[in-house]
Amino acid sequence: MSAHALPPAAIRLTAGTFDRRRRRNRDYLLSLSERNLVQNHLIEAGIGDQAWHLHPSGASAADRGLDRHWGWETPGSLLRGHFLGHWMSAAAREAAATGDAMLRAKLDGVLDLLARCQEENGGEWVFATPPSFLRRLAEGRDVWAPQYAIHKTFMGLIDVHRDLGDERALQIAHRAAGAIAAWARDFDQERFQEILDMETGGMLEVWADLLDATGDDLYRDLLDRYWHASLFDPLLAGEDALTNMHANTTIPEVLGAARAYEVTGEERWRLVVEQYWEWAVTRRGTFCTGGQTSGEIWTPPFSFAARRGSKTQEHCTVYNMIRLADVLYRWNGDPAHLDYIEANLHNGLLAQQHPETGMVAYFLPLEGGARKQWGTPTEDFWCCHGTLVQAHTRVAPLAVYADDEALTVAQYVPVRAQVTAAVGPVTIDVGLRDDASYVGPDANGGPGGEMHRPRALRVQVSVTSGEGTSTRVRLRIPAWTSGEPVVTTSASWTRDGRFIEFAHLGGESTVDLEFPHELRTVPILDEPGTVAFVEGPIVLAGLVDREVSLQGDPSDPSTLLAADDERQWTQWLVRYRTVGRDAGIRFIPLNEVTDERYSVYFPVRAAVSP
Repeated sequence: MSAHALPPAAIRLTAGTFDRRRRRNRDYLLSLSERNLVQNHLIEAGIGDQAWHLHPSGASAADRGLDRHWGWETPGSLLRGHFLGHWMSAAAREAAATGDAMLRAKLDGVLDLLARCQEENGGEWVFATPPSFLRRLAEGRDVWAPQYAIHKTFMGLIDVHRDLGDERALQIAHRAAGAIAAWARDFDQERFQEILDMETGGMLEVWADLLDATGDDLYRDLLDRYWHASLFDPLLAGEDALTNMHANTTIPEVLGAARAYEVTGEERWRLVVEQYWEWAVTRRGTFCTGGQTSGEIWTPPFSFAARRGSKTQEHCTVYNMIRLADVLYRWNGDPAHLDYIEANLHNGLLAQQHPETGMVAYFLPLEGGARKQWGTPTEDFWCCHGTLVQAHTRVAPLAVYADDEALTVAQYVPVRAQVTAAVGPVTIDVGLRDDASYVGPDANGGPGGEMHRPRALRVQVSVTSGEGTSTRVRLRIPAWTSGEPVVTTSASWTRDGRFIEFAHLGGESTVDLEFPHELRTVPILDEPGTVAFVEGPIVLAGLVDREVSLQGDPSDPSTLLAADDERQWTQWLVRYRTVGRDAGIRFIPLNEVTDERYSVYFPVRAAVSP
C-alpha cells in the first residue's frame, strides 16, 4: 500500500474540540505583528529598531517595547528567530486549508520583510542567526544549535511554497541555501560528521524538499553530506541508538531521512526510518498517553516507572512522532500507526494546549500531584510553542487518506474531505454523535433517549459522488474497541482485519458506526501494580495534589472507579470518581485539565477483606 494525505484545501475540520482548538490557534497566529515576528531577522540585517530596548521608562508600554517578543525570541538569545519559521508554516497551512485572507496578507508582509533582510545581507543570508554562530560551531566553541534555528526559517519558507505555491518563498530559500552549502563544503567528511553531532534540526529534510522543488544537484550533494553516521549507521546495524539520547535532536533527522527516501527512492533512507520506529516505539513502548520521553530524552525500553516526573512528554516529540507515524502509515498501511496518532492527538496535542488561552505546556508531567506549566503569548517562545502552532493546523489531513484503490477514514474527528478520484469528485463527511438530546417518553410511557452515557464511540460517515460511480471506502476499527463494532448501513460491507470496508456505488451512502469501549487500566510494565485509567483513546486524570494509592483489583477498574457527573444538558461527559475511599477523587480527561493538580498513575493495593 502507498497512501497519500489529501491536499490542505481538500479536507478541513468542521466541528468539535479539534476545530475549536484550531480556531483558537488561528486567532493567536493572527494576533502577532509582522515586525515582531521578524524582529531578530531585521536586527541581524541591521535594519531593525536597534534602540527599541532603550526607550525611557516613562514612555508607553508599546514605546518601551513591551509588545515585543521575549523568552527564546529575545535579541541575544542563541535560538532567536526560530519561532518565525513555525509561524510561517502554520499560517501557510491555515491559509491554504481555509482561504484565510487575513493570515495570507500577514504572511505576505512577513515575506516582504525577509526579502529585504536577504537583500541587505548581500543576497543570500536571511536568518536571525549570525554567521559567526556557524563559525563557533565549526571551531568547537560554545554555541547552542545554530543549524536548528536556521532550519526553522528554511522550513517556513518551504511550507509557504508547498502549501500556497508562493515562488518568492522558494527563491528566498534557494538563495539562502547557497550560504549554508558553501559553509558545509568547507570541511572534510570526518570533521563534518563531528559537526552533525550538534543538533541540526530538520536540515536534512530541507535539502530533500529543495531537491524536490528545484531539481538542483546541489541538494543531492547536501543529502549525502548530512548523512548522520553516528545515528544512522547503528540503526542500520540493528542497534539501540536511542536510549538516554535527546529525542527531538534525532526525530527531525529521521523525518529528513523519510523525505530523502520519498524524493530519491534510495532504500538506505527508508531502512533508517523503519529501524528508528522499531527502536523508538516497538521495542521501547510508551506511557499510557502515547508519549515516551522524560527530560527530553528517550527512556530505556519498557522502563517508565522511574521516569515519571515534571518533564515527561515534551510537546515537540509528540508532534514530530505523529509526523513520523503518518509517514509510515502512508508507506505500509499498518493501522498501528493510526492508533499511535490517535493516542497522541488526544493525550498530547489537546492535553498540552490550554483550551482557553491556546498556549502550550512544554511538558506533560506524569508525577503524582503534577501541574501543567503554560506558556504565554509573547514572553516564552519555547521550541514547543512553535510545534504547537504548527500541530493545530495539521490535524485534518490525518483523518482521511487516499490511495489508488480506496479512501480510508483513519481518525474519527469531524471533517469534510473532497477528493478528486478516478471516478470523479467524492465527498466524505465524518461526524461524531456525542450529544444526546432528550426525546421524551417512548410510546409505552418509558423513558426516552438513553438512560446512561453510551459505552461506545458513535460515528456517522457519509459519502457522496455522482450516480453510477464506484468507490471503495475503508473505516479504521480502533485498537481499543472492546467488542464487535456495530455497523448500520444499506451498503454492502465486510470486515478486513482492522478495517470495515464498503463499496460506495454513487449517490449518497451513509454508515453509522458504534465502536464499543470500556474503562480499562493500563499498567506501567515495569511496575504492574501501578495503573492509569483510559477510556477509548482518552487518558483520565485524577484531580489530587499528590500521589495516592487506591484499593481494589488493578485489572478490574470497576473496583476502583464509578461513573460520575455524566450528563450536562444534551451533552454526555467523561467523568469518574473513586469508590471505597473516605475522601473521593474525581477523574476527568487529561486533555481537559488546565490549572488543577492531577495524577495519572495510581498504585493499587489489594482490598482488605472485612
